Amino acid sequence: MAFLVLTCSAAIGMARPAAMRTSAFRAVAVRMGLPVSKAEGELGTEAFKVSFADGGAPKSPWHDVPLMAGPGLYNMVTEIPKYTTAKMEVDTKAPHNPIVQDEKKGKLRYYHGCIFWNYGCLPQTWEDPNVKGNADVGGAFGDNDPIDVVEVGSTRLAMGSITPVKALGVLSMIDDGELDWKVIAIAASDPMAAELNDVADLEAKMPGVVSGIREWFRWYKTPDDKPLNGFGHGERCLGAKDAAHVIDETHGFYKALLAGSTDKGKLWIP
Repeated sequence: MAFLVLTCSAAIGMARPAAMRTSAFRAVAVRMGLPVSKAEGELGTEAFKVSFADGGAPKSPWHDVPLMAGPGLYNMVTEIPKYTTAKMEVDTKAPHNPIVQDEKKGKLRYYHGCIFWNYGCLPQTWEDPNVKGNADVGGAFGDNDPIDVVEVGSTRLAMGSITPVKALGVLSMIDDGELDWKVIAIAASDPMAAELNDVADLEAKMPGVVSGIREWFRWYKTPDDKPLNGFGHGERCLGAKDAAHVIDETHGFYKALLAGSTDKGKLWIP
């Protein structure tokens, strides 16, 4: 299915008929036992959202999709397909957590340039804002969101799709004083997946990708007069074992959240 909306050309004013702007967001079929995503409203408006359901019952991409997709694989929920500019996110505060476009001061948010990778999150994870990180991350607290994933494969993933991915590494980004982990992964179905098992493989076979991700996230807020984002661990990209540890830790934070062991604040919990 061709992805026809919010490409870089659209971001600089290439008009498209409304039917074309929404056609790429019809229900996305997923693997057996997983919710199906469906778009509602018109893309580029506050009314647009991607909701999830199973047999007509509303479901949450955060709570109702399992973290694990199989041995060594995780389920990634795509929020922002690559080569697009709309800043979409799972709304952790709304009932059933649809994907919506982020807003600031009443305006829909867009990146000032395309993101070059598929971007999303891992379900059933949570970066706990009550937990202080160690010295490697400057003692930063979690950002109160599911952990983010940057998928580096060759296919543009559909918004709302649920894709098994292999975690290759992780960057410890510090955004406005908050710890915002970025897991770097590749879709298990990608032709390169069999050759990539760690960040060292990624550096060897796809040189420049890790540094490109780091610099994109370092600079992307500066057009809004925001400071550069920083990175912990001496700006190194940690490897697959560390990524698995971070994912497991944030899954533990998530389970504590569900159990009521920590304050949920305004988060929507079923």
